[in-house]
Order: sequence, then C-alpha cells, then structure tokens
Amino acid sequence: MLSFVRILPIALTVALFASQAEAGDFSGWGAIVVAGDDHAHSGAISPVFDNARRDLAAALAKLGVAPGNILQFSVQPGQFPAERVEQSDPGTVASRLWDLSNRTSAGCFLYFTSHGSPDGIVLGDQTFSPAKMKQIVANACDDRPTVVVVSACYSGVFVPALAAPNRLVLTAARPDRTSFGCGESDRYTFFDSCFLQSLQANRDFPDLAQAVRACVAAREKKEQVEYPSEPQLAVGQLAARDLPHWK
Repeated sequence: MLSFVRILPIALTVALFASQAEAGDFSGWGAIVVAGDDHAHSGAISPVFDNARRDLAAALAKLGVAPGNILQFSVQPGQFPAERVEQSDPGTVASRLWDLSNRTSAGCFLYFTSHGSPDGIVLGDQTFSPAKMKQIVANACDDRPTVVVVSACYSGVFVPALAAPNRLVLTAARPDRTSFGCGESDRYTFFDSCFLQSLQANRDFPDLAQAVRACVAAREKKEQVEYPSEPQLAVGQLAARDLPHWK
C-alpha cells in the first residue's frame, strides 16, 4: 500500500509539487546513468541507449553534479575509451553505486535506459528486477533525497517497489504498456528525448517529470501510437519537500 506517495495522473497541476527547498547545490550528489543494451527493437545494433547515456551525463554536469560523481555504464564500455564508461550489469552497477554513496553526502540520481519486460529492465544479458533495484537503491541511498528514472517498456512495474517518502520515481511506461523510439535510426527513445529536452527548461524534478510526461504524450499522439505508453510518476512527501531546484 503506497500511502506515503502520490501516484499522479498526467492532468494534475505541477503546482501540487511546489518544493520548499532552497535553490540546490548538486555538487554533493551522486549520479549513475545506465545504458542496458546496444540493440534496437529489431535486434540490430543501435547506439540509441548509449546516446542518451552520454548526453544525460553531460546534462547532469551542467546542472552542477560534479563530473567525478557521475558514473556511466554500457554493455560495450570498450567502445567508449574516452568516456570512463563501466560494464553495465547488475553486480557492477550495485557495487559502484555503493562506492559512490560512500564518497558523496547529498542526494542520489539514477537513470536506466534499455529494453524492458514485465519482469524488469535489461542490463546486458540479465534482467534487473524491481526487487533487486529496490535493494540496491535502499542500500546505497538510504534516506537521502533520491530520483530514480527507468526508461524502458513496462517500466511501471518498478513504481510499487521503489516508491518511498524520500524518492521521486519516474518511468517511461505503464506496467502493461510498451514505450517507443528504440529503432535502428533513432537517436533517442521518445522518453529519453523528452527528458533531455525538458531538463534545462524546468526548475525542479517534479516540474521536469510532468513536462516529460506531457512531451511523451504529445510525441505519441503525433506518431499516432495506438496504445500510449503513459509514463508513471510517484512523488514521496519528503521528496516533494526536499528535492532541490536549479532555477
């Protein structure tokens, strides 16, 4: 029972989430950005997830997160020797997030982009389940202000496991819906594109989350998607109060 969070329909006004926090200093935050696959939905090789991983890491640095506190993961890290990318598998991600939490003192930001199923999100040749992600987030981030974004088909399955008073959880789709835009010629998925373009245009994470949801809905309407993905959002009461803003 999620009595401590609000699971929000897209039509609700952003004003419900006005944060009481001061303008934030993100230099003490730790962030991980994980690209969990290197294939399009067709099975062909595609950089669509690594494109988002690389560009989101750069955007977080512009937001004020110390570059040394932004860890990136890919299934083919050797292809990116200049980018300090590590292997994208559950064990490595969990271990490195734990290390990061021990040398940072503020909030946690986690972003996963990959293919997904009702069982979880693909990380390399494994499926990373909601229960496993709940465990690593709780171990590393504990009661810190935390933002978890899961960009994958069926990623709404992560909301019940991850929702907590100190967390904002945003997913690319409902538990029973696919998300879109992971073709061979796509630069980003629809959701990742909306997240990146909305990041600097908004003032805080609740505003950003609502903007991303509206952006995805508009893109899917334009593309005449038959079954919209309907990104999911859960904002804990403490997260709504304590997450910093950047404008």
